[in-house]
This record gives sequence, structure tokens and C-alpha cells, in this order.
Amino acid sequence: MLEYENQMFLEIIHEDGLVVVAKGLGLETVFANVLRAYLDPGNLIIVLGTTNHDEQYFIDTLKGLGNKQLPRVVTFECSSDEREVMYLEGGVLFMSGRILVVDLLKNRVPLKLVTGILVYRAHNILNSYQEAFALRLYRQSNKTGFIKAFTNSALAFTVGFAQVERIMKALFVKKLYLWPRFHTLVNSSLGKHKPDVIELHVKITSKMLNIQTSLLDIMNYVIKELKRLNKYLDLDELTVENAISKKFHKQLQLQLDPMWHQLSATSKQLLSDLKTLRGLLACLTYEDCVSFYAMLSCLRTMEYAVKNSGWLMLDSVDTLFQSAKERVYNEKDELKPEVTPKWTALTEVLLEIQDQSKTKADKENEKTLILVHNRNLCYQLKNYLTMGAKEYLLYEAMKKLSRKELQKPPTEKNTKEESTSAEKTDDNENDEKDTYMLTLSQKVPEESQSDLATEDEKHQTLFEECSQIADIDLTNLTTNAPIILIQSLKKDGDPMALQRALAEHMPSNIVMYVADISAVRQIEVYQNNNPSIDLKIYFLIYGGSVEEQDYLTSLRREKEAFHTLINTKTKMVIPDDQDGKSEDCLSLAIQTDTDAETNTRKGGIPIQPEVPNTIIVDMREFRSELPAILYTRGMKIEPITLQVGDYILSPDICVERKSVSDLIGSLNNGRLYNQAIAMTRHYSKAMLLIEFDPNKPFCFQGYYYASKDIQNMFITSKLQLLTLHFPRLKLVWSPGPHATAQLFEELKQGREQPDAAKAAQIGMEETKQIAVEKFNPRIQDFVSKLPGITTKNLQSVLSKGQSLDHLNKLTKEELTEMIENKNEAQMLYNAFHDKSSPIEEKSNTANKKTAFRGRGKRLFTKIKQ
Repeated sequence: MLEYENQMFLEIIHEDGLVVVAKGLGLETVFANVLRAYLDPGNLIIVLGTTNHDEQYFIDTLKGLGNKQLPRVVTFECSSDEREVMYLEGGVLFMSGRILVVDLLKNRVPLKLVTGILVYRAHNILNSYQEAFALRLYRQSNKTGFIKAFTNSALAFTVGFAQVERIMKALFVKKLYLWPRFHTLVNSSLGKHKPDVIELHVKITSKMLNIQTSLLDIMNYVIKELKRLNKYLDLDELTVENAISKKFHKQLQLQLDPMWHQLSATSKQLLSDLKTLRGLLACLTYEDCVSFYAMLSCLRTMEYAVKNSGWLMLDSVDTLFQSAKERVYNEKDELKPEVTPKWTALTEVLLEIQDQSKTKADKENEKTLILVHNRNLCYQLKNYLTMGAKEYLLYEAMKKLSRKELQKPPTEKNTKEESTSAEKTDDNENDEKDTYMLTLSQKVPEESQSDLATEDEKHQTLFEECSQIADIDLTNLTTNAPIILIQSLKKDGDPMALQRALAEHMPSNIVMYVADISAVRQIEVYQNNNPSIDLKIYFLIYGGSVEEQDYLTSLRREKEAFHTLINTKTKMVIPDDQDGKSEDCLSLAIQTDTDAETNTRKGGIPIQPEVPNTIIVDMREFRSELPAILYTRGMKIEPITLQVGDYILSPDICVERKSVSDLIGSLNNGRLYNQAIAMTRHYSKAMLLIEFDPNKPFCFQGYYYASKDIQNMFITSKLQLLTLHFPRLKLVWSPGPHATAQLFEELKQGREQPDAAKAAQIGMEETKQIAVEKFNPRIQDFVSKLPGITTKNLQSVLSKGQSLDHLNKLTKEELTEMIENKNEAQMLYNAFHDKSSPIEEKSNTANKKTAFRGRGKRLFTKIKQ
């Protein structure tokens, strides 16, 4: 480890806390060494917050360091008995918060034996309800084990009120360790071996500059409109400079979510247009001219013209579309695409690397790594290097532009050629990958390197001699030509892809085709870990462009985030019991909204309930915050797999919980209808709980959650039909999970506790099969609505009764024997045999006739008049 990494490791090992590291500074290395320190089977370490990619990376890293005892991954594929054995065997266990919570509630985890818990990506803890719940359960029973948290996202702490304090409180830690890039120890460590950095400020073409200026003007107009329409909102951070950053839109959305329902439709469309314009700016920087023109042309439709906020009417739009078209067609409307400037710069870099490789005869298979953003850009560069600029742009034009735009006469021959090209395109689109390997198999002729040769000739001569290598064994490659590796920064979604590539290929040349803070720092760390490598970095960036501004803005915002964290650290007050190790920790206290716990008539003596309030919770519900809130209110949570319902409050009360989005989806696909049938058949008090987002309005109308189109009417109508078809189904509306927890507590007062074993059996496959095969669902629903029929005796009546006629012929005694309840049998018997009074029937008929005749006479008189 480097000096600052070693110091970071010693700090967190010595005392629990939250470590916040700047992106790319090697948090993964520190975390891997923390894992290594606790790998002994005598310890039981639980790791939360990791993804599959993270887990595989740490296991591979520790294996590469020679550790025989490796961490294990606990999944739902492991049975409960297997998990209990794994806990007793010790070591490091990667597991999800959901599994850990269930095992903690089921007392499967030997909490006294847990050495500690490591939390990765700790900035997500407030939204990761399972992890937060697991930490609470752990700290309540284990006061000696450690909790150590790690994150490399400083910007996440700048959104929301007192975000740092809230996250540290949820993690039960008292120390905050900050490691920005400008830390003195980090600067000195990374300054010992600096790579040779060659910055190439590529000049954008005049047409690209016109497009960029037009897009910035339009974004400026959209931002001004947003601020004009929403003067009461705090939009000081909403500037053109910040809006070009991708992550800014996510933070802006988080800021506006609580008041989203208050925004007008125009404001929402302006925000959507701002995101679209930002996407166009990114496309201008990274895509070729044909792809950009095709993307821009998609906005020139009647549908978008009606929907957009009005920016299409600006004067800058004419310049935007005209410049985009001129990059693809010449003055005679002939197809002549403009070569991307970065392609030219990349060609020069590769030629320089090839020239340098000639003087390094002792170094075979010198590798050059080209880093790009995504697989689309990977695919683009691979095609350019193997096909040449002209052929590739023509290929893209045939694929993305219509026949009309290609200015071809609609002859039969051209139509056939175009269809064939389209078929090839469809086949090739599936070939996009996150990494490609190329090699320069021959030398470049001297003529092509002369000053007389044009740039196009250089490209064509050089890259005609490039051949793609698939699944090649680099150790057996005998050519001395440099190997070119094109890879996206997050190959296959793996955030550790760059670390893996650097460790595996050990490149001596790196081309930064895109500007990324994290990648730059990872390369710095790579150079200092391998000082013997003569590393050269070619940094390609459009000078004076939004790409350069985006990179500088990202640096500035991260630096400001760390300054904010430093100031917060010096001022925040942390309670002594925040780590949860004291018995009277306020963070672990049971919450209550009633005075049931303290009765003033008995001198304020706490009253302890003899039987704890128990709620049976379906396993799938642990994705939400509600189970944790119920637990903090003193409820006993029983996690099991339920076939019917989500929450069982008593033997009679079953609750199906739906968020608004879940409700809409379940109504549309008919799933809610089946769930309602199952609940009303097995429980006398079936409830549908509709839970709203606490940050959004507590209402279900207008365009707050569903759009104003006809689909919203359909959803409302379906909800009305559901209530009509199931009159015993109660609808419960809740403004948020905290209100739901209080509601559940009130519903359970004075009721019998549910039985987990019985609840688990309800709705099992055997019962479903009997219900489907033996009983007609329509007859079953009809019988369930007869007087005296309840959920308890329904199955008995359906099993022993042959038909309605058979039930009608049974005596009171026979019905009582079948139903096993005298009162219910009497109600059913009366429904079959009691008759209405003839006098009342005659009187009612006479009254009806009189009334009708009177109305008819008056009506007839009016007609005659």
C-alpha cells in the first residue's frame, strides 16, 4: 500500500468510524486489506453494501495476495441451516441486508460471536432500509463489536439537511475520517512517481462550435424560464455550468422531489428539456457527426414540437439544425460526413506510440490502453480503427439516416441495397462489447508518414493494416507491434474494471479518450504502485468545450463537497452514546406516540405488556422501511414467506401493502384482483393498504402520480370496480410508512396475536389446487355472500354441500352439524326458508300501482293540453 493508504488503514482499524475518500484514491485497496486483517476463522465479520462485482473483486484480490482463507458469499440459495453453520464457522461473510435482517429476527445469527460489521458504499445507508435495520438489531444485542463504514462519494453528503450527521447516526459511528485529493499526505505520496502526461487540447471544428454555442444558449433560456416560473424555489445552484454535469441532474431531482407535485406542467417539461439538451451536448462531444444528426432529427417531429417547452421556436435552433446538417452533407446535399477531430488526434497518438516502440526492441508486446465512457464509444473506435473514417461514417449513415436524407432516388436497386445494409446493421448491433483488442500487424509505409500525405491518406494507410484479435493469448503473441486495448471505464457494469485492466495488462501507454476524475487518479496510483513502468498518458480533450468545462466542474464540486465536510466535522456535536454501546442509548429507544407505557394513575410506573405485539411480515416486504419502523415501535416481527397478504396483524386481519406505482401496475395486469380474492376468502378483515411517498402529496388525483391522459381514468375506474366487487375489502390510505406503523399499532389493540405457522399454511399450493379443481370459483364467491357463511365455515360448506338445492333441503340440525355454529346455521336456514309477508307484498304492489297510475294520469293530461 502507498503511504496514505497505510495511514487510512491504521486509522479505521484503530477506531470505528466513517471513511470518506475522494474517487479513485484506492478505497478498494484499503478495504481489501481490512478484510485481510480479519480473515481468521476465529472472527465472524459481516460485510454489507457490496455488489456482486465488488465481492468478486475482493475475493480475487485476496486470492492473489496468497490468502487461503477467503471470504464467502451468503445468498438465498443457501438454506437457513447452511447459513447457521456458516455463522458458526466464522470468517468474512458477504451478505445482503435482507438476509441478515431475517436471520437476526429468527435468532439464527450468534450475535455474541460477531466480531464486527463492515459497511461498503455507506452513503446509501439512509435509503438502504435493510442494512440500517440490521445495524440496529446488531447493536442492540452486541455492545462490543465494531462497525466500520467506507464510501468514496463525497457529493452524496451535500444533498439534504444534516446529511453527514444522519448517516453517522444510522451507522452508529462517532468518528469521521476525510481523505480528499488535496490532503497533504495524499499529495506527497502520489507525487513521488509522476507519469509522463501529454495533454492534447483538440480543436473542435467551426460547425461543432456553432452547435455547442446554440445548445448553451438554449439551455440558458430554459434555466431562466425555470427560475422565472419558480421564484419560491432555491435554484441558485441551477446554472448552465452545473447543468452540463450528468450527476447534477440526479441531485436536482432529489432536491425537487418533495415539491414535485407543486410544479406546473410547464416547469416539469422545462426540466425534461434541460436533460435532453445536456444529452445532446454529450452526444456532440463523443458521437460522430452522423449519430449526432440522427439524434437531433428525432426531435424534429410534430409530437415533440407540441410537447416541448417552447425552445424549438428560438433563433438558435435554426443554427443548431443547419450546422448539424452541414457536418453530414456538403453544399450540394451530397453525403460527405465530417471526420471527428478526436479521431485525427488518436491516429497521431497511435503513430507516435508505434514509432517509439521501434526503439524499444527489448520490450515485446507493448500495450496501449484506450479508455472510453461506454460500450457504444468502444464500438465506434473499433470500427473506425478497422474500417477507416470514410467507410465507417458511410456505414453509420446507411444505418441511421433515411433514404430521403441520403438523397437517393427510390429505385428498386437502391431499395434492395438499403434493406441489405439494414439487415447487416441489425446483426452487427448485437456485437457491441465493452472491450476490444487490436494490433498493428505491419509497419506503416514511409510515404504515408511524409508531410506531403494528407490526413485522410494517413488514416487509410495506417488502419487498413489493423486486424482485430479475438480471444488471443497475449503470452504467445510473437509480433513486436504494439497491442491496442479499447475498454470502457465500467466494463459490464463493473466499477472495478479499470483496476482489473491495469493489473492484468500492465500497459505502458494509456490514452484518455474521455475525461474522468476517478480514472485519472487510479492511473496515478497505478504508476506509484509500479514505479518501474515508464508510463505515458495521452490526455485527449476538446479545448474550450463543454467536455473540458464538465471535467473542471466535477473537480470543483468534489473539492467544495470536501470543504463542506471539513467544516461540518469541526462544528457538529456527536452524542457520547451515538455508537450504541451504552445500555441507555437514545438511538435504540423504542418510539411511541401514546402514553400507554407510562400510566400517571399508577405513579408513572412503566407498564410492560405480558404478550408482545406480534406482526407477521412477508419476506419480500423487507425491501421497504416499514418493518424497521414497526420494530422501533416495540413490535415483534415474524418474517416468513406468505402466500396471502403482506402483513398479518391478527388471525382475522390481513393487509396487502401497495405503493402508488405498485397499485397502478397491479390494477393493470389483474394481479390485485387475484390477491383480493385470496384475502377475502381466507380472512374476515382483508385490507388493501395504499401507501404514499412521504415526500409527495397525499392524494390520488390530477397529474401528481398518473398522467392526465385517459389511462388515469381507467386506473380510477378499476379501483372503483375492485371495491364494488369485493365489498368486504377495506381500503386504507396512508401518507407514509411512519403513519402506517402507527395505524397497525392501533388496529392491533385488544386483538389476538397471529400464529406464524398457520399464516404460512394459508394459500399454499395444496389449498390452491383444491380450490381450483374441486370448487367452481363463481359458485364459491356466491356461497361466500350467503347469510351465516364466514371464512371459517366456507370450506366446510363447499366440501359437504353437494349443491344449492342440497343445502336448501337440509334441516336446521343438519346445517348446524355442517357449520358447527348454531347461530350461523340458523341465519343460513332462514335465508333459504323464510318468506316475505303476503300482506306487505300486496300493500307494496298496490302502492306501486297507485303511484304509477297517478303519474300516468298527470302525464296524459299534460300531453292533451
